[in-house]
Amino acid sequence: MINTLLWRWKAIDNKGVLKKGLILINRRVTLKDHLAEHQLLLISARRDWGRLFTRWSMPHKIELMKQIALLLQAGLTLTDGLSLIAEQHSRPHWVALLQDLKRQIVRGMPFAEALQTWPQIFPPLFVALIHTGELTGKLSDCCHQLAMQQEQRYLLHKRVHKALRYPILIGLVTILVSAGMLCFVLPEFAQIYQSFNTPLPPLTQAIITGAEQLTTLAVPGTLSATLIGTVFIFFRKRAPHWQIQEQRILLRVPFIAPLWRGHILSQIFAVLTMTQHAGIPLLEGIVAAEKTIPQPLWRQQINRIKQQIAEGMPFWQALGTSRCFTPLCRQLIRVGEESGELDLMLNRLTQWHTQQTLEQADNLTAMLEPLLILVVGGIIGLLVIGMYLPIFHLGDVMG
Repeated sequence: MINTLLWRWKAIDNKGVLKKGLILINRRVTLKDHLAEHQLLLISARRDWGRLFTRWSMPHKIELMKQIALLLQAGLTLTDGLSLIAEQHSRPHWVALLQDLKRQIVRGMPFAEALQTWPQIFPPLFVALIHTGELTGKLSDCCHQLAMQQEQRYLLHKRVHKALRYPILIGLVTILVSAGMLCFVLPEFAQIYQSFNTPLPPLTQAIITGAEQLTTLAVPGTLSATLIGTVFIFFRKRAPHWQIQEQRILLRVPFIAPLWRGHILSQIFAVLTMTQHAGIPLLEGIVAAEKTIPQPLWRQQINRIKQQIAEGMPFWQALGTSRCFTPLCRQLIRVGEESGELDLMLNRLTQWHTQQTLEQADNLTAMLEPLLILVVGGIIGLLVIGMYLPIFHLGDVMG
């Protein structure tokens, strides 16, 4: 991925007329040379450092495709539509991007190729479907279909992450509260109890001993964990086989595995459904699906299936060579290939896996919520009982 900077520039043309604007440009190319290619003499340029690490969020891409589809259906040309969207957009980096796309289209470049010049923003699926729309004369339909598919995928992605994020958040809160009580509250209680020169109950003594050890090991433990985590993340990014093994293990984790598998399968079949409806050959659709999946294990499996299909193996048989795909996938794909209705079966698989994933996410949240409340309540209750248990004996001691 090539990083880009947003520039605000001022220049004069051959007639001495002042020009100004926004532009996104790769670091490898100087702004001065770029403007010179357009017969503009640079006067001043200012980097917008606040946009250096801009995230090109999926909701904005979805909205862009929806707007393009709507404007094309209304009878506007693509260049006029991009100009109108740029004028109304509130984010400078998107304005600069839309202006760049328009300039390339005006020079005669197809829309798909213009998108392809920004691979860090528009994934291969966008390029493939827009290219198909331009070839078939159904660009507005392809833009609308792309927006709907990406929106459904984005909402499913958020739903799954929400289901997985909930227990992690509760666990972190429990750890922080427990650590705070052990490190700050319990030492104060310990000093009070020691002033009465009386033995503490076993539970209280165990909690205080644990708090002392936690306080002693907190700093070195945190530093060690941070160092180990940093080293692990560093080498993990450079060793795809580590990630593949992690994902194989993840496919065996109860409750998490069906949720994760369903999420990935719904993405794969959604892309294949859309490419089949657009008239893209199956192999090209599989390539597009492979590029939209970031997980190395799934990319490896999809690439193997692609090679087997290229060698003449039916799609459903190729799916049978991978454990990542369920028997239902093979059965419906076989029916689709034999009946000539592959796109219909792909759509049914997409809907089924999407619905199953949503139900599993809801069920996981519903199951974990009371369980986490019970665990958190038990831990906090145990600490509170341990702290206040000696108070019940203070009256006897003072008497």
